Amino acid sequence: MTTRDATVPGTPCWADLSTSDVEGSRRFYAELFGWEPLAPNPDFGGYFNFSRNGAWVAGGMGDMGEDKADDTWKPYLATSDIEKTLAAAQGAGGHVLVPPVPVADLGVLGMLQDPSGAIAGLWQAGSWPGSEVVGEPGTPSWFELHTPDLGAAVAFYRELFGYDAISVSDTEEFRYSSLRLPGDDTDIAGVYEDSSLVGGNEAPHWEIYWEVEDVDAGVATVESLGGRVLEGASSTPYGRIASVTDPHGARFKLRSTPA
Repeated sequence: MTTRDATVPGTPCWADLSTSDVEGSRRFYAELFGWEPLAPNPDFGGYFNFSRNGAWVAGGMGDMGEDKADDTWKPYLATSDIEKTLAAAQGAGGHVLVPPVPVADLGVLGMLQDPSGAIAGLWQAGSWPGSEVVGEPGTPSWFELHTPDLGAAVAFYRELFGYDAISVSDTEEFRYSSLRLPGDDTDIAGVYEDSSLVGGNEAPHWEIYWEVEDVDAGVATVESLGGRVLEGASSTPYGRIASVTDPHGARFKLRSTPA
């Protein structure tokens, strides 16, 4: 098991699920990924965590008062100064959805909406850095923004974290860039220009890829548990990938990285 005790500012460090069916989702993801759903914490509005081999790998929450769950997965990006990052987001045309909120001694969270409407969390670590396990089955393996305007999205997130954007493809059919921290050649997230979002029913959003040992078996499990397959398993240069939803419509991807 690969563990970490710190996350670099600008890198994805956590993911959580907003679900309209807390108990159903806890059962679904436990069966799919072998996670242990920990008890909801009443001190934090019923927020709960999933663990793997004793380490937290993801979080979840149901309705929070008048804020109804929207059945989506959302990423959190690490920051060393959450107030500065949220101010930068607002100055660059985004919106602050949740101002800085201390979470005991674990850290401080916030939520932003970029100019296209995609939502992401921010996390300023205290005693807890975020996801403690990486690079293993049942942990996030990639984070990807789906947006109708790649250039505007890159400019916005560069304002927050100083990312370098590396063009993977720039054609009418497929525009995609990977994001890197300055001076680092490691890809940390992707930006996909999704033309289907223009005038469509779906809003811009982040998608999370979850590592699995066998994508085809994962797809079969999703279907057997009442989820839906959006795009069946296919082999790509970046691994075998499938796009699915849980029974309540929260979408995500399954991925087995190349050996």
